[in-house]
Amino acid sequence: MHGEYKVPGGKLVVVDLEVEDGVLRHVRVAGDFFLEPDEAFDALSHALEGAPADTDAAGLAARIDAALPAGSVLYGLTSEGVGVAVRRALAHATDWTDYDWQLIHEAPQSPALLMALDEVLTEEVAAGRRPPTLRVWEWESPAVVIGSFQSLRNEVDQEGTERHGVQVVRRISGGGAMFCEPGNAITYSLSVPDSLVQGLSFADSYAYLDDWVLEALGDMGINAWYQPLNDIATDAGKVAGAAQKRVAGGHGAVLHHVTMSYDIDAQKMVEVLRIGREKLSDKGTRSAKKRVDPLRRQTGLPREAVIERMLDSFRARYGLTAGKATDEEMARARELARTKFSSPEWTARVP
Repeated sequence: MHGEYKVPGGKLVVVDLEVEDGVLRHVRVAGDFFLEPDEAFDALSHALEGAPADTDAAGLAARIDAALPAGSVLYGLTSEGVGVAVRRALAHATDWTDYDWQLIHEAPQSPALLMALDEVLTEEVAAGRRPPTLRVWEWESPAVVIGSFQSLRNEVDQEGTERHGVQVVRRISGGGAMFCEPGNAITYSLSVPDSLVQGLSFADSYAYLDDWVLEALGDMGINAWYQPLNDIATDAGKVAGAAQKRVAGGHGAVLHHVTMSYDIDAQKMVEVLRIGREKLSDKGTRSAKKRVDPLRRQTGLPREAVIERMLDSFRARYGLTAGKATDEEMARARELARTKFSSPEWTARVP
């Protein structure tokens, strides 16, 4: 069995192993990480030898920590990362490079249609009728997007949205509300087979699916990191938030979408969103306007250039072929946009 895991912000860990009589055998750990002293390298594999095959990643990490020589230094590597690589091997997880990735980047669409395409495309990936897909959104009009389980009245200032002509839509994933305007937001979705995140905890899958973005931002001179559970932060502040939805059917799939702040009308944001004091306090700031620091200021690049550099980074790592939603997919999405994502019943699912 073979498993790979790139530690978020770190290096690749590769594990090869066999299972005999319910325990790990012939375990070999490798990768492009750094490790001192040299004896610590052998300790990694030896610590896992004989471990019960149902040991979780945390339990495997504990075995490694106990076996490492005193004073060991791990750089680009964590004992937890090795544990995750083992779990991915046991789960027969796939890797990014196992797939032919398709890009969808089309003309601006209505907020309701953008929500519907997430559902349709991810269902198609789950059914095996569509390859793993990266979709870049273009907003036709401003919107407040609330999470699947959020209260409409608690999150949205109805008077503010009406005054500013902002549509309110509810997405299928959890997480918090976001304010998006054409030209100001960079939003993308990853619709991936469930096998890509096999062996990862729910929290680890966020960091794993966001890692390529951190590298892309780094190429633009931005020191960015993953901030649990679902934020991307920089030295200047938060720049993005992510959300996920697991989709059943076929072999299963995961929807992972991210909204990045290229620019923002901070005053309008606080007039259309109700941002509570408790939410601000756990971010270490008292002002909603200071929670997000736009990429426009940090990069000095046009929005289109930021998107293109992100796509170039993805393409260089995993390959990416231009595509589009099929006629059948678009027809289903338009129907869902009309009957579900534009309906008061769905939008006020949680009043």
